[in-house]
Formats: sequence, structure tokens, C-alpha cells
Amino acid sequence: MAFSSLIVSIDATSSVADKPLYGLENGTSFNNKSPVFAPSDTTSDNSVLDTSFYRINTTYKAALIRLKQQAGAVKEYLAENDFNTEYCFLVDMSIPSGKNRFFVYNFKKESLETSSLVAHGFGSTKHNSYDELEFSNMPNSYKTSLGKYKIGNDYKGTYGLSYKLYGLDSTNDRALERTIVLHADTHVPEKEPFPYHIYQSAGCPTVSPLFLSVLTKYIKASKKPILMWIYYS
Repeated sequence: MAFSSLIVSIDATSSVADKPLYGLENGTSFNNKSPVFAPSDTTSDNSVLDTSFYRINTTYKAALIRLKQQAGAVKEYLAENDFNTEYCFLVDMSIPSGKNRFFVYNFKKESLETSSLVAHGFGSTKHNSYDELEFSNMPNSYKTSLGKYKIGNDYKGTYGLSYKLYGLDSTNDRALERTIVLHADTHVPEKEPFPYHIYQSAGCPTVSPLFLSVLTKYIKASKKPILMWIYYS
């Protein structure tokens, strides 16, 4: 299996969006319908640059150190709660959206196996700030919820293949009610567009179609559920 590497790139392919589409968090069923934002053209003079551009190398190195710390912290939890103990998915929302921040961690090798981009909820973006995010477990907040998730069964929604998510903490235990799921969207690029931002979802951890196919291989090959942990520090 070929996996992507961590590359610092400033090739601009997409950014924070201002066009309404339809996505998730309708609070009623898994039909993937509620407002989300699609990317605008980053070739425009009005494209929004991430203000963390000049400190990204330091930020990313710190994030990779934190990745191992998070993996170590969750290892015992996996064994005690009958999860897959070979792999877990870690999502570091403190990394800018234009950088890879969805990680597949291999516990046997104690190393990062692959990574890619992932969208956060548009409600999490603070007004006049693209460096800091806000989080919520409330319905119709359109915000990302932090915490540990059990990846459940797949289903076919508006965006095609999707996976139900079961929130395991007080910060995300309304995931099913909010219809927060793991799914793909073609607006999420394959390559890092940093210092530009990517598409924002309605609260779901949304990845590119190609990366979802990679994650699916892990999910389908596992006899036990895989844990996904979304964190921010």
C-alpha cells in the first residue's frame, strides 16, 4: 500500500469558502443535508492566507511530537475498550486546515503511517481569526466536536460512502444526534494548499475521496472497531 508523506507545500489549490452548498448536521437522519462551505478560487487577490505561515515549521514539528504523545495516551484505552490496538486515527485540529492533520498511527511500529487533509466545521472558525478554532457538541452549531469516536457502520449518503461516528466523551456524545459522520467531499484537495485554507464542513471530519478509500482499507480489514480521536492543543 502506498502512503503519502508529510510535505510542507505552499501550492494553492483551495481556500476558505464563501459559497453555500449542502452537507451534514440536520439532526434528523443520515442524509447528508445541511449548509457547508465550498472553496473559492485561491488565485484571487482576496484569498485568505493563514497567518501562521511564518511559524508553520515549528508548529508542525510540535504537532508531530504531540502525535506520539496522544497515541501513547490512548493505547491503554484501546485495549480496555476492545478497539483495534494496531491502528488508530488521530486528528490534530491545532494544525492549519491547509496542512495534513488527519493521521493514521501504527502502534506496532510506533510511528505515523499516513496522513492527509481534513475539514473542520465552519462554525468552529472564529470571526476575524483563522488560527484559532472553537468547538461545540450542540446541534446546529456546525462546529467540530473534540473527543474520541468509535467508527461505526458505513452507509451511502449524499456524498457517497460515509461512516457513522459514535462520540465517546461528554464533548462529542451528541454526534449521532447531529449526524456527524466521516465522509469525503471532492472539495477537499489531495495536496496541501497551505498557506491557504481548505473547504469547511458542517461539523463533520471530511476528507478527500482518495483518502477515504485509504481509510476504508483500514476499517474493512479490522476485526475490531477503530478509534478516531479529534484533539486540539
